[in-house]
Order: sequence, then C-alpha cells, then structure tokens
Amino acid sequence: MTVRHAYIKQVKGITLAGKSDSNHWVVMDGPEEFGGSNAGFRPKELLLLALGGCTSSDVINILQKKRVILNDYEVNISADVADEHPQVFTKIHIEFVFYGKDIQPKDVERAIELSQTKYCSATAMLQKAVEITHSYVIKNEQKELI
Repeated sequence: MTVRHAYIKQVKGITLAGKSDSNHWVVMDGPEEFGGSNAGFRPKELLLLALGGCTSSDVINILQKKRVILNDYEVNISADVADEHPQVFTKIHIEFVFYGKDIQPKDVERAIELSQTKYCSATAMLQKAVEITHSYVIKNEQKELI
C-alpha cells in the first residue's frame, strides 16, 4: 500500500498554503468575514477541481489510445450544496464537452464509463457520499475563444 502525504501551513487567519507529494503549493482561503483574505480556492472548490481533473485525465487518455482526435476539450461541473452545515455536496453533475470532427459517441461513452466505473479514484471516493451524474456534448466546430 502506498502512503501519500499532504502538508498545510497557516499563512494568516484562515488563509492556508498546502502541498502534497508533487511538491506544488496551492493557496486555500475563505471570505474576509470569516477571517480569510479571499485570496485562494475554497477547500471544497478543490474537491470539484480534483474530480474534474481526475476524470478528464482518464477520458483524454482513453480517447488518445482509441486514436480519437480532439481539437479541444472541457468539463463543466455543477454541484448542489446542502443549506445546513456542514453544507456538503448533495449532487454533482459532470458535463464533458468534446470538440472535433468525426468523434464517435460510442468512443466518448466508453471513455466516460471506464473513467467513472474503473479508473477515476476521485469519483470512486466521492460517489460513496454524493450522487454523481454525467452527460456529454460533441461539438464539430472549433471552440470559441473567451
């Protein structure tokens, strides 16, 4: 069994810096009314980013192995949050958006299925506590620059 480590250091108030085994720092913070500086990600936001990053890594890798050419790719995640404390996520929806020509729905569906049921450790952990759903869109045109 592999052991992973994370280190969190208080910067000021509830402004925190953390790093883990990759040795990259991330700043976490809260709003000023709760003692923060509003200068970083909320810890709960990082859970959604971790989920999106984990499943995206799988899906992109699987599609590359299938020789699917993506012109662009993005994920939109929405999460319902309980009104009462501890204000946990009650439902998370992941929308996968694929840009490219000749992308086959069966390839996309299989890549998402493998990620959600076999490979994505973030999904495996979070789905024990919250309902996670997904959908996808295939767009044949180039993504518009924001």
